[in-house]
Amino acid sequence: MRAPATSANLGPGFDVAGVALDLWNELEVGDGDAPVDEEHLGVRAYARFASPAGRSFSFTDRIPRERGLGSSASIVALGLVAGALAAGEDPTADELLAEGLPLEGHADNLAAALAGGVCLTWDGHVTRIADDLPAAAIAVVPEQRVKTAEARASLPQAVPHADAVFSAVHATLLGAALASGDKTLFAASAADRLHEPYRGVHAPHLEAIRADLPAGALGATLSGSGPTVIVWADKERVADVVATLTARFPAHDVMHLSVTTTGAGPV
Repeated sequence: MRAPATSANLGPGFDVAGVALDLWNELEVGDGDAPVDEEHLGVRAYARFASPAGRSFSFTDRIPRERGLGSSASIVALGLVAGALAAGEDPTADELLAEGLPLEGHADNLAAALAGGVCLTWDGHVTRIADDLPAAAIAVVPEQRVKTAEARASLPQAVPHADAVFSAVHATLLGAALASGDKTLFAASAADRLHEPYRGVHAPHLEAIRADLPAGALGATLSGSGPTVIVWADKERVADVVATLTARFPAHDVMHLSVTTTGAGPV
């Protein structure tokens, strides 16, 4: 069983938009007599559908933890799908999301991990609106970690009207870009004033990248709560952008991550 990494928000799509990326956590469930860690997030997700008693759980974590790439959503998705399979059930993405949200809490990450592709989620619904993005995703991943709860707590309860309008405009551009596959609209959408200005303190490379975009880059957004930044590149210039970012940020991991249309499921 495997489930992908995700990048949530895509800039102005705050708590709504997410994309599944080709970096995977895995789970192997077998028979076992050893005590099960029933507090493990993935085991708790499994238990939403089937009893973990008499089972063994082996998780392979490849997605960096607490970096804004949906590691916890991937673990929850693994447990949910494995549990449903063990119970002989075939729940919809909406039903899986409903079971997983009490554990994960972030629908945008979990929706993309479950459904694959580019997803929107609202009021408990998941819709995959595209199989790909009009730009390539290059993750710039620092060593430091950011706890999602702390990043969420840093957000203000109110924002200036001008910032709300700015974000609404850019969210509209994002929706149009995702629907049309237009890279010009996608580049124009890559800005936000609802969450990135407040979370960006833990990701100073976001503003550094935006201030001097590499040749071939279309824009940059904070991935989830950060501190990972996704640099969106023209698909014909990926190698150039990766080389520039690697040279500029030698202490960071720089990874080109393709969009995957495959959500959580058997390998």
